[in-house]
Amino acid sequence: MYPELFEIPLIHLTVKSYGLMMVIGFLMAVSSIRHLSRNITPDPQLITNAALYSLIGGVVGARLFYVIHYFEHFKENPVSVFAIWHGGLELLGGVILAITVIILYLLYHKLPIRRYLDILAIGLMLALTFGRIGCFLNGCCFGKPTELPWAVRFPYSSFAYRSQVHPNPERNRPEAQLELPDEFFGYYDDDGDWVQDLKPKVYLTEQQKIEVTKGKYRCLPVHPTQLYSSSVAAFVCLILYLFWRKSQKNGKNLIRPGCTFCLMFLLYGIARFFIEFLRDDNPLEFDGLTISQNLAVAMIIFGVVLLIIFQKIKPKKY
Repeated sequence: MYPELFEIPLIHLTVKSYGLMMVIGFLMAVSSIRHLSRNITPDPQLITNAALYSLIGGVVGARLFYVIHYFEHFKENPVSVFAIWHGGLELLGGVILAITVIILYLLYHKLPIRRYLDILAIGLMLALTFGRIGCFLNGCCFGKPTELPWAVRFPYSSFAYRSQVHPNPERNRPEAQLELPDEFFGYYDDDGDWVQDLKPKVYLTEQQKIEVTKGKYRCLPVHPTQLYSSSVAAFVCLILYLFWRKSQKNGKNLIRPGCTFCLMFLLYGIARFFIEFLRDDNPLEFDGLTISQNLAVAMIIFGVVLLIIFQKIKPKKY
């Protein structure tokens, strides 16, 4: 887990792994979209501009989705809503707003929306592939404990560790998964105030540090759900690309403009729904499912409805 990769000298600004992987994913997506749309765009700069607007919309949407999801954390200090450098982004919210921004952009410039959306779908999955690697480096979006040989252990005080040493009523877990002695909790902060929480590692004794890194109190091994998601996104990206290539040669049946975009909702929605069963971070909310699972169901339904609508539109009208 490497939430901070390095610090820029003089200005003392740390480069976050999550943000860096988002930027890499964005650049890869823009590059692929520009390449795939070279035969349909009057000006490649339009694609770059659309990507920049979608990036802004994606960051705003990811932050907004996180704030809505964890609104109780921002009640006492509303200004912290804007402190995105402290973390707190949810990719699904970013994807939703990014798509909305791009559709509005395409409408404004009177570009062939369905053909661009098909290419956008491929770029989005490519960006998500790198974005989820950022989640893994950041330690968020962690999975449930498991004994599988490819399970990973996150360090002391990570998101996964904190989740394991506390009960979680929101996930119907009345007891901690990892029983930690009381001496690991409670400390005086730099202001002299008592904080009843997991002690920072610097406050632990040398023996306690050994126990939480190599001993019986180290983090339980968990599913690397971030890497599952990254692999799924890469696979879906490949499937969408092959499907799109086929659609360029055949405008009949299901392979019509816009159908690659619909397929993205179907495939990603199904994958996200089942991956959520292996994750251990999101609270259970509606019908015993997480909010992401409910959104995944909505994505699947939306993909099917959109696919039916696109079948009713004659190819010559795109």
